[in-house]
Amino acid sequence: MRILFLGDMVGRTGRKVVYENLPDIRKRLRTDFVIVNGENSASGFGITRKILNETLDAGADVVTSGNHAFDQKETHSWADSEDRFLRPVNFPKGTAGRGSNLVEAKNGARVLVANIMGRLFMHPELDDPFAAAEAELAACPLGEAADAVIIDFHAEATSESQCFGHFVDGRASLVVGTHTHIPTADHHILNGGTAYMTDAGMCGDYDSSIGMDKEEPLHRFLTKLNKGRMEPATGPATLCGVLVVTDDSTGLATAVEPLRLGGRLSEIWPSI
Repeated sequence: MRILFLGDMVGRTGRKVVYENLPDIRKRLRTDFVIVNGENSASGFGITRKILNETLDAGADVVTSGNHAFDQKETHSWADSEDRFLRPVNFPKGTAGRGSNLVEAKNGARVLVANIMGRLFMHPELDDPFAAAEAELAACPLGEAADAVIIDFHAEATSESQCFGHFVDGRASLVVGTHTHIPTADHHILNGGTAYMTDAGMCGDYDSSIGMDKEEPLHRFLTKLNKGRMEPATGPATLCGVLVVTDDSTGLATAVEPLRLGGRLSEIWPSI
């Protein structure tokens, strides 16, 4: 099975590079399933229902999020009714929406997608992400209830992300990080057969500060004062993600490679 994960879409330019390229990417890479992180897609903060629908129409099967999941107030009103939109599973009990879902791929396979958020340097008040993962994997085991398991681990600390990958190794097809917006070079298959990448990177303008126009964050670093609202950078975007190929009999990874297209970063096209 061939599964593509695209990192955080940031603002209009991030949406544009995904919408314009994803249909062709799906054909060229022969993907069976696509996940896109959309938590920064609405002016850099959150997601609207319109953007969710546009992302699904462009070729995504599931849209994940993170700490900005509910930055757009409207999201609270529709999150419960959109089962292909995920917010972190370890948000407090009673939060709108869902943190995981078992979705049928176009080839008929059952794909469990879980959105889990780290706590280190972020939100220590959240439920334990390791315990949350244990519960999700116990409820829908790879190779039994699910043909593939993909976890979007939305985290700040690389140490937490790596330990999380080792914790679920052999029980997930892919653990891929989001949130830092910087693509890492550590894509590999762990000892137990789980593909891992600390951060997929963002779909956005890299002439920026993690996707935001660089003037305001630079001003804040220099003066410790807010001059205005941070806005997404609007230059040409780079599409960043990762492709994983899984064994149909076990659901574990047989190959994993990054994808980078357009914008300022060097292009990388998966050879698998």
